[in-house]
Amino acid sequence: QVQLVESGGGSVQAGGSLRLSCVASGRTSSINLMVWHRQAPKKQREMVASIMSSGSTNYADSVKGRFTISRDNSKSTVYLQMNSLKPEDTAVYYCHAVMTPGSAISDYWGQGTQVTVSS
Repeated sequence: QVQLVESGGGSVQAGGSLRLSCVASGRTSSINLMVWHRQAPKKQREMVASIMSSGSTNYADSVKGRFTISRDNSKSTVYLQMNSLKPEDTAVYYCHAVMTPGSAISDYWGQGTQVTVSS
């Protein structure tokens, strides 16, 4: 079992910054990939950024150059630094852990944290 708890969401004006945190607990050694997703009202959930256990990262085109994903293994925490925020970044942001192949449960999700960017 893995538990994910996000924090750091809030309201900010366009151009501002926020840092989201996702703290993992439980069988964190079996986590292969950590992903931040977001879902805006009336839109499908989309991948924002991901980081492999190797440290390799990937970003959606819409956030490249503005968002940075990182991890602190000593704290079992993944961060999403969001700069130059735009109103279209407004969404609920979810942390997602993908487990190593062969795990009993393939993935886990956090409860989400709201990010609101006003113009």
